[in-house]
Amino acid sequence: MTSVRVKGFKIFKDRHGRQRCYHRNTGHKIDLQKAPLGSAEFFAECEAIRAIVDAQLVKATKAGTLGGLIKSYFETEHYQNLAEATRRDYRKCADFLEPIKDTPIHVIDTPLIAGIHNKAAKKIGWRRANMVRTLLSEVFRYSIPMGLIAANYAKDVIPKRRPREQAYANRPWSIEERDVVLSRAKPHVRAALALMMNTGLDPSDALKLRKDQIDGDTIWGVRGKTGAEVAIPVGPTLQAAFDRIPKHEAETVLSSSRGEAWTYNGFSTVWHRFKTALEKEGVIASGLTLKGLRHTVATTLREAGLDERRIADLLGQKTPSMARHYSRSANLADKNRETMATLEKEIERRTKTVKPSTKSVKPDQEEDKL
Repeated sequence: MTSVRVKGFKIFKDRHGRQRCYHRNTGHKIDLQKAPLGSAEFFAECEAIRAIVDAQLVKATKAGTLGGLIKSYFETEHYQNLAEATRRDYRKCADFLEPIKDTPIHVIDTPLIAGIHNKAAKKIGWRRANMVRTLLSEVFRYSIPMGLIAANYAKDVIPKRRPREQAYANRPWSIEERDVVLSRAKPHVRAALALMMNTGLDPSDALKLRKDQIDGDTIWGVRGKTGAEVAIPVGPTLQAAFDRIPKHEAETVLSSSRGEAWTYNGFSTVWHRFKTALEKEGVIASGLTLKGLRHTVATTLREAGLDERRIADLLGQKTPSMARHYSRSANLADKNRETMATLEKEIERRTKTVKPSTKSVKPDQEEDKL
């Protein structure tokens, strides 16, 4: 069978064996059922998408406008060095501001930005509105030294608070939820969850963790979002989880059931399907998230009496110079060893005090359904 390749488009098979196609830069998908791969309709779709992209490139942003400032910021080294997820969020915020991109710089002031912030909260919610504010603050901050704007007019705009009645997006897990999820998860999923539970690593960092980043009894790494170095001791519980990881050839510590490195979207899909099944059974409450495991570690340590600085050190909530030597991180690892010991003891204490569940849970009984 002749393979079809089109410049600028990604053609692949999904996990169900179905062929998919999308434009790499825009993410625009082509329905291969309506326009079969290699057909005249398919190539017509490709040309139509290219035409749209070319038209957008020709549409230049006017100088001396809000859109011009945002465009200039997106070209800075600071923006290019942000985590992929942050850049994606900022782009979505820029899309929200698209209707007012031609606003002249000389009319921009704090009341105007506050009004934009309020309107954003009504249209896209308080959290996204705060992200819009953050983007504008960064845009203005980097525009001032370039002489493009006089002040950071977003700095004094008060961020929106989470509505009192709204639940936290990434609530901590309970001991019971942790035990049920681990007992029911398939081995390759259980290994990933155990790593996040026992380190506080962000899900994306945990999935990308390479085998060569574990030296003896310490995980050495850099947090993807902030660039902060982390040095996490491997405690007995985590080591036991590592020992149970199915053997695979991927360079990452974790792998999918096919022995390949996880993608974030791939693991999220598996996790959502698994979690939804457990919610329907009533064995876990709604609201469990992967990022909630990071909150769980922080909450557990805080309730155990550790101060915020020590918890932040473990979670990599500090932006160090990339030139920091391993010797300084080694000192951090020694301090974190005591932090991890506290986490181990607190989890063990809570587990012993939890009454056995009245529901019968058989380990791995849902493995074939995951």
